[in-house]
Amino acid sequence: MRVFLWAIMAAFLVMAAGCSRFIEYNGPEVTRIELHKAERMMYLFHGDEILESYAFELGFAPNGHKVQEGDGRTPEGRYFIDRRNPDSAYYLSVGISYPNAQDRAHAAELGVSPGGDIFIHGTTRPFRRADDWTAGCIAVTNAEMRQIYAMVRDGTIIDIFP
Repeated sequence: MRVFLWAIMAAFLVMAAGCSRFIEYNGPEVTRIELHKAERMMYLFHGDEILESYAFELGFAPNGHKVQEGDGRTPEGRYFIDRRNPDSAYYLSVGISYPNAQDRAHAAELGVSPGGDIFIHGTTRPFRRADDWTAGCIAVTNAEMRQIYAMVRDGTIIDIFP
């Protein structure tokens, strides 16, 4: 019985080793990300060359620029990838530098919090590409998130269009 248990544990470790969330990328540098909310398409660029493209899901109220915490919107404008979360509740994630100074000033004029913690992330549910469900983030499949996490570096420009 003991040999049988050791064999099962060894098989599990071999399988788990091949299922890493982290992959290597040795291709051209991603110099810019474009995110087109209306088309639900994201493009990773090296200069003017599109390296990859992904469909995505957005927040529960996707139209318009994010104004305040809890509005379910994704910001629009130029931001940067500013952090990485290998322990994300949504598989893996990369952070977007929202809110910027302009976003904070606009929210202050309205007397509201601008919110924050906007990420490109994976998902904990079946990915349907048919509905929007996040709190304002950009959700892709976990396989796509592995690619994005490997390809995109902190400091990369992200332009988010309506």
